[in-house]
Amino acid sequence: MTSLKKLTQPVRALYIGTYIPRKCGIATFTKDLTNAINLINPLALAEIAVMDNNISEGLRYPHEVKYRIRQEVKEDYDEVVKYVNETGEVDIVVIQHEFGIFGGESGDYVLELAEKLQKPIVVTLHTVLEKPTPKMKDIIHRLGKKAEFMVVMLEAAGEMLVKKYHVDRRKVVVIPHGVPDFPRFANGKKKLGLAGKVLMTSANLVSRSKGLEYVIAAMPEILKQIPELVYLVVGETHPVVKLTEGEKYRNRLKKMAKDLNLGRHVRFVNKYLPLNKLIAYVGASDLYITPYLDPQQAASGSLAYAIGAGKACVSTPYLYAREMFSLGCGKLVPFADSEAIARTVVETWTDKQNRLDCEEKAYELGRTMTWYYVGHQYYHLMQHALKQS
Repeated sequence: MTSLKKLTQPVRALYIGTYIPRKCGIATFTKDLTNAINLINPLALAEIAVMDNNISEGLRYPHEVKYRIRQEVKEDYDEVVKYVNETGEVDIVVIQHEFGIFGGESGDYVLELAEKLQKPIVVTLHTVLEKPTPKMKDIIHRLGKKAEFMVVMLEAAGEMLVKKYHVDRRKVVVIPHGVPDFPRFANGKKKLGLAGKVLMTSANLVSRSKGLEYVIAAMPEILKQIPELVYLVVGETHPVVKLTEGEKYRNRLKKMAKDLNLGRHVRFVNKYLPLNKLIAYVGASDLYITPYLDPQQAASGSLAYAIGAGKACVSTPYLYAREMFSLGCGKLVPFADSEAIARTVVETWTDKQNRLDCEEKAYELGRTMTWYYVGHQYYHLMQHALKQS
């Protein structure tokens, strides 16, 4: 892995990825990352080339968006290449990569884009699969050959890049998923109308892969031991899911809660929350749970936020949770196992000393994940890329 030296020259960077106000975790990540870097790089503020799909094409983006790339329109990619290569306005390109946001088979349009660029490239990988298709493996391998650096959010993902995707180890850099700088002891339950409750939260765009039904199924057993517990499902249905099947999954969850007579013990906040409100919900929580069903998930902004806020966490053992919890800030439960969820939530809450230790370890880890810290790492990485290119 590469060690970074502290360098201090301005960097004119173009960031390619989804961007706010698109309802997408990578869009939020790109905004938060560029905000953090702008604070330490004020003489060369971030420019964005935003990835659009048929849902986001109608959005109005903020002024820093220089180009809009329609996912399946190759001419849009070429316009960005022309801007980078011919104007002299860009020193480096930072690509936020996830297979689903680029056009072509498994998003392979990103390869032609990257290979045409004549400036150094840094690629942040939001998905690193343990079991990729041959096409996906080829895309990551070729991006790794072109890029100066490949950023991942976990040591395990970095090892996969080297061993499975045959990326040069010297190009692999681990930088954690950024989080806001949460206050140590947030107490916002009263503002949320939940004073006196034990609050357990899941906050994310809702889809079947989140496994929320297994938490709801666990609630009757949890309430026998913690009758004052309220489970909050925060976030609207994922826009792509909404387009293909509407609110079928959310309605199924609501019916399930009703059939189990859970009443106000399960509450749905069907909104895509702005950052300040999301921070309020996470900060007010006593417990945080991510019951996701995909074992290959290599990043989770939702779980990162909970760790940053110093919360006792419960999660299924997907890749990101396994590595983060190895540091002692949460407990793992098997996939799709409501009995294990009920037992672990009760154990976590009732063993107060263990819970306090877990919270302390989470908050300590979270201090290394704040956007201030992450922004500095990306900034110095870009300077290093420019120096060696």
